[in-house]
Amino acid sequence: MSEHVYKSIELTGSSKISCDDAIRTAIEHASKTVRNIRWFHVIETRGHVDDGKVAYWQVTLKVGFTLE
Repeated sequence: MSEHVYKSIELTGSSKISCDDAIRTAIEHASKTVRNIRWFHVIETRGHVDDGKVAYWQVTLKVGFTLE
């Protein structure tokens, strides 16, 4: 196994569908400009309520990527 050095950033994704979709949205969007994403850790999950129903989800992640 090779040794790596990781840098981490914090992202917040949102979705009207689910918290899982909010995570996927954040990672897929970040991967367009951040190379070598290797892991993520959910820091916070929250949502917006409108008329007594969940309107959308927000998920904050710590995302790690390897340095070149």
